[in-house]
Amino acid sequence: MRHPSAEVLRRLAEQPAAVADPDRDHVVGCPQCLDGLVAARRRDVGERPATPGAGPFRDVLRRPAVAVLAVVTVLAGGATAAAQDWLPVFRTEGVAPVGVAAADLVALPDLSAYGDVVVSGDDDLRGVADAAAAEAATGLEVPQSTRLPRGVTGEPAHHVAGEVGVTLTFSAERAAQVAADAGTTLPSPPPGLDGSELRLVAGPGVAQVWSGGAGGPSLVVGRAVAPSASSSGVPLETARDYLLSLPGVPDDVAAQLRTVTADRATLPLPVPVDLVTTSTADVHGVPATVLTTRDGTISAVVWVQDGVVTAVGGPLDVDEVLAVARGLR
Repeated sequence: MRHPSAEVLRRLAEQPAAVADPDRDHVVGCPQCLDGLVAARRRDVGERPATPGAGPFRDVLRRPAVAVLAVVTVLAGGATAAAQDWLPVFRTEGVAPVGVAAADLVALPDLSAYGDVVVSGDDDLRGVADAAAAEAATGLEVPQSTRLPRGVTGEPAHHVAGEVGVTLTFSAERAAQVAADAGTTLPSPPPGLDGSELRLVAGPGVAQVWSGGAGGPSLVVGRAVAPSASSSGVPLETARDYLLSLPGVPDDVAAQLRTVTADRATLPLPVPVDLVTTSTADVHGVPATVLTTRDGTISAVVWVQDGVVTAVGGPLDVDEVLAVARGLR
């Protein structure tokens, strides 16, 4: 199938429901078109292009709407680490949606506005021969699907990615400059925050992809080691509240983050509320988050069990993705 035009990608960035299903399905499964979609969104909001060669995981984690979630998650860990001593302060035991306007997800400056960001590891997906090769590459047990939706047939393609880490060295000077550029001022940062380091690590992971008739995926089942975080020494709750006061974090998002991170084990999942609805369900005895596009064309379910996050999604309805999820073994 031909690639959708630049005009179609622009329309997909602005009004997803106005794009025909074949074009949308093609973009979901085409790395070249996904890059074009990201570029279209950047042009709409004047965002800086990502560093050449940066993979999709790097690009996502550099966005403040996601990065602040990660940072606040670190700060919600509940214990102060001694300076320069890396101590674990967070380990994902569940996920919870945090509603964010789609414009906020793409319009904010990248995380490097608040300090130095170093990304390490290998987040690029690469194909492998089969489930056995995926397990050998990641150390993860590849899910076995016992119930496939009608129209999804055959064997899936297997893709893997390695562990990736993101470290932020917070700079009070840079944060103050962001505030000045926004026409506001910030209070002095809490003691120990300036120059402290926050580290988030996730992966490795594996994805199984069943191809659809239009060239895009008809079903994706993904599994990865859930994120964990550590800190080199900050006053946790105080620093969390300070970071949430930075320009560009909407008040309603900050309030949700304070609630979600209160248990120190729930990873916030940013959801564009004007495009996606959420609900809860039970999968294998653990709570799961269900996401559905408002036009009903795509559904997904995400849950965490024993330190591993699993997701099932595709151009399916909620009952279909839940049936697949509950049938995994």
